[in-house]
Amino acid sequence: MDKDNKKVALVTGSTGGIGTAICKKLHDEGYIVVAHYRNREKAEEWSTKLKKEGYKLPLAMADVSDFDEVEKMFEDIKNGIGNVDILINNAGITQDTSFRKMSLKQWKSVIDVNLTSVFNCCRHAINPMLENSFGRIINISSVNAQRGQFGQVNYSAAKAGMHGFTKSLAMETAKKGITVNTVSPGYVATEMVMAVPENIRNQIIAQIPVGRLGTPEEIADIITYLVSDKAGFVTGANFAINGGQHVY
Repeated sequence: MDKDNKKVALVTGSTGGIGTAICKKLHDEGYIVVAHYRNREKAEEWSTKLKKEGYKLPLAMADVSDFDEVEKMFEDIKNGIGNVDILINNAGITQDTSFRKMSLKQWKSVIDVNLTSVFNCCRHAINPMLENSFGRIINISSVNAQRGQFGQVNYSAAKAGMHGFTKSLAMETAKKGITVNTVSPGYVATEMVMAVPENIRNQIIAQIPVGRLGTPEEIADIITYLVSDKAGFVTGANFAINGGQHVY
């Protein structure tokens, strides 16, 4: 595939609701969007659906919690398309339970997929970005990183750690044309959230001052700004998009 001087954007966790919106928006803005996945069957179904909507995106497979698999993914992208200019660390999982019942496996798996993956992907992206004096890294955190949430000690710790990572890496790379920022969504109307029983969903909405769930497109819109040349002075920041559910 010929890069044609277009910037290459890698979106991890592409097949979810927010990931899909990010992929579409960046594609519409003229980027070459590489969609990361782990589940091949789900990714192929997702890709087929998007092709019908006019989005033909190259796919990249890896367990983002595995350093070596991520290295191979980046090598494949470089050889097939070009270096990654824009990295959106969106992959994540939850394994909720109260802390007194939380197993070491539940702790480690959430930390590895949500936080260690950020190290793995950034570590393989950063040197080409430094060589090119350009890069955009966006880490997708969560409102629950700031406010905490019952049953999410593992998830909240991982998502809070993402922003600490963001701030330090932003300071290290600011003079090299690279920006690193965090986006922290609140409750968004993805398929997963919409599958929650309506009475529970209404209880969630009642806690959001704007009176509704966010949309995946609203998350994608701010990411589109942050990866653009217009956002060159924005780094080390956390953008809370939660409808006023948590302000600070």
